[in-house]
Amino acid sequence: MNFCHVKLESLDFDLEAVTTENGRRYTTPDGKVYPSITTVLSSYNKKALFEWRARVGEEEANRIARKASNRGTKLHNTVEKYLLNEVSPLQMQTMMPDTKELFLKLKPFLDENVNNIYGIEQALYSHKLRLAGRCDCIGEWDGKISIIDWKTASRNKEKESIANYFMQASAYAEMFEEITGKEINQIVVAIAVEDDAPQIFIEDKSKYLPELNNYIGKYWKTA
Repeated sequence: MNFCHVKLESLDFDLEAVTTENGRRYTTPDGKVYPSITTVLSSYNKKALFEWRARVGEEEANRIARKASNRGTKLHNTVEKYLLNEVSPLQMQTMMPDTKELFLKLKPFLDENVNNIYGIEQALYSHKLRLAGRCDCIGEWDGKISIIDWKTASRNKEKESIANYFMQASAYAEMFEEITGKEINQIVVAIAVEDDAPQIFIEDKSKYLPELNNYIGKYWKTA
């Protein structure tokens, strides 16, 4: 499978990023400094996360968090290389078993749905939202230009518990439109689940923009 890449001159830039005690910050090409969308949404489910850490203990919570982070990073890197047409049959054979298992679950969905890719790990920002970030994938999903985000999980997610995923993707859609003038309404969150089938959520960004704007407003009130 070879994926087609579409170059947009308006996306020919990168953003300088720094991580501070208050979260990640990006500097735009014209010198504005904005928080990452993940920083702005960091309060989502904070109470539930705090209660979970208290229940399982700090050491176990840290172990689980490290495992999840490593799992997610490895899958992101593999999907990125695959979409860039950089994964050879030999690399596929020598892939670490846990990463290979998750990737092979997602691969049929990539092959069937993704093409005409506008950006992989694309830096984006919005003066209107005063946000920035780096998007996993901007491309057509089933023929419709979309923001596509890759996630991993140890078990299936309830849609109601991952609104932050959809708000994050919706923010990227708004950033992309502001920079390029091209509208994106469809957001796709593809979750590779250990010991289960992938979860593919396809949503309209309009459903999540009010809650996103609420989080942005709360962030800037306390920043």
